[in-house]
Amino acid sequence: MSQSKDQSRQEEFKRATAGAVRAIARTDDVQVTFQPGPSGVTAKRARLPLPTRALPPAEMARLRGAADAVALRLRHHDEATHAARLPSRRDAREVFDALEQARIEVLGGQQMPGVAANLHARLTDQAETEGYDRMTRKDQLPLSTALGLLARERLSGESVPEPARRVLGMWRDTLGDRTESAFREMAAATADQDAFARAARKLLTALDLAEAEVEAESSEEEQQEGDQGGESTQAQDNNGEGEAQAQEAESMLGAQPEQAEGSGAEDEGEGEDEDGAAAEGEDRPGGPQQRKEVPASDDASTYRAFTRKFDEEVGAADLCDEDELTRLRQQLDQQLSHLQGVVSKLANRLQRRLMAQQSRAWEFDLEEGLLDVARLARVISNPTYSLSYKHEREADFRDTVVTLLIDNSGSMRGRPITVAAMCCDILARTLERCGVKTEILGFTTRAWKGGQSRERWVQEGKPRNPGRLNDLRHVVYKAADEPWRRARKNLGLMLREGLLKENIDGEALDWAYRRMLSRSEHRRILMVISDGAPVDDSTLSVNPGNYLERHLRKVIAEIEGRDIVELIAVGIGHDVTRYYRRAVTIVDAEELGGTMMKKLAELFDEDAAKAFQRAATERSPALV
Repeated sequence: MSQSKDQSRQEEFKRATAGAVRAIARTDDVQVTFQPGPSGVTAKRARLPLPTRALPPAEMARLRGAADAVALRLRHHDEATHAARLPSRRDAREVFDALEQARIEVLGGQQMPGVAANLHARLTDQAETEGYDRMTRKDQLPLSTALGLLARERLSGESVPEPARRVLGMWRDTLGDRTESAFREMAAATADQDAFARAARKLLTALDLAEAEVEAESSEEEQQEGDQGGESTQAQDNNGEGEAQAQEAESMLGAQPEQAEGSGAEDEGEGEDEDGAAAEGEDRPGGPQQRKEVPASDDASTYRAFTRKFDEEVGAADLCDEDELTRLRQQLDQQLSHLQGVVSKLANRLQRRLMAQQSRAWEFDLEEGLLDVARLARVISNPTYSLSYKHEREADFRDTVVTLLIDNSGSMRGRPITVAAMCCDILARTLERCGVKTEILGFTTRAWKGGQSRERWVQEGKPRNPGRLNDLRHVVYKAADEPWRRARKNLGLMLREGLLKENIDGEALDWAYRRMLSRSEHRRILMVISDGAPVDDSTLSVNPGNYLERHLRKVIAEIEGRDIVELIAVGIGHDVTRYYRRAVTIVDAEELGGTMMKKLAELFDEDAAKAFQRAATERSPALV
């Protein structure tokens, strides 16, 4: 009876929430769905987190806030207007989206006090969950989050939640007069999305995030207002329009940051000397930096780190307290309960294949070992026969270690990292049941925009070609010899949003590879899961644009050339086949589980086929 009552309460809450979304959005054709993961909007489809059956008050407040945010976006947001001024760089796009979401929610809250209370409760819960009050450096709070909170404060006139006030105070100290002016202009244009977008672009310009795009637009307007009759001037206008359209097309298609910055680096304002205005942004440790192309030289082509003093290899349990780790694991279990069926079927299929190989791995007619009871009948019928023994031969797959290397960059935030954590959890349990040891690793950086490494580089006079300028963070979620039951809590850490920052794939891949070399297993399999090319704005702003990508290709070539470790890559929405010899690209994160199981099954099937061929070759001379 209690379970039925909870279920009816859950369904009633879902119906009421869906009705509230349609009412606030002022449209009846919105499709509201509830599923595990973050909320979002796609066209006329609103996606909300799936409520639990217990529905405690804190969860209800959080879900109401998420529903109101989605409804307000449907009501006050025009996608075409937003896309027209969307910058091309990834970090700039994240800030631009955060500012627009702040405008939407502040505008809706001013019109409906109840909605404002729900949004504030959701924001407070997020600040407490992410541990904003425990942050001691401003670069621990992502740039987009910090500017979104500051924008809310300026637009609404209300203070931010208590847990975020200290770290936001650190961000305020680094904002200049141009940033303050942009905030004031944004506050005056809250009700006008187009005017607000122009003011937001001025803010990005003040932070050196979108200067090239803004200059291109202003130069185009000046050309159109100038000499319209002259052919030479008209040709210049056409060229200007072509450049602006190309930049807009790149932003609409989600161009890679290194491609977008390659075009911006040719503007006149970026051709200045390092000590000029173009280099002023580099003096702000941890602040946003504008990437520019540096001519490659023999010295610049050699990959190195400016300093490794601030790098860390850390266990997942050391990155947050026990209570938070338990809460994150419960969040992962909640999502596993709804999606475990599909991935578990694939995991069981993989397990059956491995166990089938195991059941055939016996040697018979031995002089010692386990008594072969199937051959006792011949001993009874003829006592001259000796007892027969058997021995279970160690199957090839048992002498195997599998390492899963997970990209923990900011672009994995949301559904991709959630699905990756679930797949790693199920796969580790499956392989452990089959006697295959599994290691789960993650890679990111300790800070946005360089952290302490960049600060030291600035203090030493910013020497040329410094190499990698960020602090690495390599996370061990589960060691190969650690049983799953001890490491299960650690996997929940992937859902901690503050963990996800930049990705330097080459060094992470080399780190995982060297860990595998120290293993005693005969067969070593390394599976990389990533959703993009290596990106670290601090490093690429003062090195050649392909600096990190070139190093990644070099590391991959070395690993694949030695044939000691079998390397597989799975790209989520990113073509990794141009880097790895054995790779697959998936479009949707939901395909990750099936792809991982399929690739591992193929590897073990290949091993069984090779073993069969070896046995056939050994038997063939005897037949002749």
